[in-house]
Amino acid sequence: MTDRTGTLVRLSDSQQTVADPAEDVRGRTVRDHDGEDIGKVEDLLIDPEARKVRFLRVEHGGILGFGATPSFVPVDAVARVTDDEVHLVRAGKEIAGAPAYEPDLVDQRPYFQSLYGYYGYMPYWSPGYMYPGFPTPVAFEPPPVEPEAGPDDRRG
Repeated sequence: MTDRTGTLVRLSDSQQTVADPAEDVRGRTVRDHDGEDIGKVEDLLIDPEARKVRFLRVEHGGILGFGATPSFVPVDAVARVTDDEVHLVRAGKEIAGAPAYEPDLVDQRPYFQSLYGYYGYMPYWSPGYMYPGFPTPVAFEPPPVEPEAGPDDRRG
């Protein structure tokens, strides 16, 4: 069996971009299943190899952006996306009570397992896992590749 738990990275830390800017949900308000404002999508945790979003990094709590707490929410919890909002199928209290964001652990399988277990979703590396679509697949633009100089590209 292949271990598909590759390193996930924050989209903002990668050289990739969302191919269709209209599908980039960063900065949008996050609402729980009752329509209550939870916070904002601060970033996306992506699988650069599979070119898929795996988690939303949601900033919640705090005042005017100060003291906000980050939580990762699996894309499986996204019910729908509008031009300004991301609606989840979970309660705001549930997001607030999620396993703490630990910068030193976000690249480790046990941390992701704890998140998926907490929310009750199958991890993306599990056999039979089907990507939820977020609600439609998100394509990324890879970083531009610099052409290598060949023997005929001598400058001088």
